[in-house]
Amino acid sequence: MIVVDTNLIAGLFLSSALSEQAENVFSTDSDWVTPLIWRSEFQSVLGFFLRENLISLEAASQIMSEAAQFLQGKEYEVNAFRVLELLSCSNCSAYDCEFVSLSHDLGIRLVTNNQRILEQFPRTTISVERFLFR
Repeated sequence: MIVVDTNLIAGLFLSSALSEQAENVFSTDSDWVTPLIWRSEFQSVLGFFLRENLISLEAASQIMSEAAQFLQGKEYEVNAFRVLELLSCSNCSAYDCEFVSLSHDLGIRLVTNNQRILEQFPRTTISVERFLFR
């Protein structure tokens, strides 16, 4: 089981430069969990794809539905106090700290390509590259 960030989720459901990495991470460990914030972040990603005319509204709705179904039962609410603690000792956003918080709470790694998170929380996180080639 691993915590994944929205970029990996997006890579799994949207054709992008991250798709191959996301598929490889999924092949290595398909037991993905994520904080509830992924939904809002993923909708922002879908919004970008919509505004750039890369997908239709119908396709965006279908992709959102598929991703939500995929992560059903694997979404977690995080402790707001823990997020504030992480914010106080890092330069990461509250959104990023939610993923780190979940990783701490479950005692499992957050797989990400976010350099800031990787630098700020090296004991909790692992880069996609290191995860795949460990």
